[in-house]
Amino acid sequence: MATTRRAALTAAAQEYLLAFRSHSDDEGVTPSLVAKDLKVSKQAAAEMFRRLADDRLIVPCSGHARLWKLTTSGESAADAVFRRHALLEWLLTGVVGMPWAAADVEARRLHSSISPEFEARLDEMLGHPQTCPHGNPVDRATEARRPKGEPLAALEAGEAATIYRVTEAAEADAALLGYLEARGLVPGAKITVLSRSASLDSLTLDGPIGRASLGLRPAALVHVIRGAVDAALFHQIPVRP
Repeated sequence: MATTRRAALTAAAQEYLLAFRSHSDDEGVTPSLVAKDLKVSKQAAAEMFRRLADDRLIVPCSGHARLWKLTTSGESAADAVFRRHALLEWLLTGVVGMPWAAADVEARRLHSSISPEFEARLDEMLGHPQTCPHGNPVDRATEARRPKGEPLAALEAGEAATIYRVTEAAEADAALLGYLEARGLVPGAKITVLSRSASLDSLTLDGPIGRASLGLRPAALVHVIRGAVDAALFHQIPVRP
């Protein structure tokens, strides 16, 4: 059944499911919002919404005819796509050595093409990661077992924390991904807020590679954990002999 479902989903449909997943904290999404995310026309997005609805992967939100959400089947399908995407990102960043933003683009080209057998072997080789390299859980069951974290934007000057995850919404911004990686602001990194500027709407941080500045809006897309953090939350690819 899973293989049939995968075969039935076009590469484009899988991109739409990932877009829905990236807005899972929202009340719902509109075709216009997803069209903007995927850089397609509103007409194309509306047509894909119709197809996904016909396949019972999305439904209108109760009381909000213009808002749509994933069904239970849609959530499972979106998780399956994201898991393949995450495995490819681990391979591309941790083994091939590609930077975050480039790896995300390449993984999008590949995740609809790999076989279940390759996926299983890749998962084993990479040590069964429970998140993508940016710290986002591969499925909802995993997310339910992990700490929630809180937005970096909530920290005040003088407070310290550990970068926990760069949310899926942030992953859509290649420039932000590149900046975070270049400044060492990756899952597991220790940071301290040096200052918070109301006039500039930004934070200045002390991180692994010195000072870094983030606007409050992008800082809200980076989640942190205050206090002691279990190192097991941050996946490491096994060293192969």
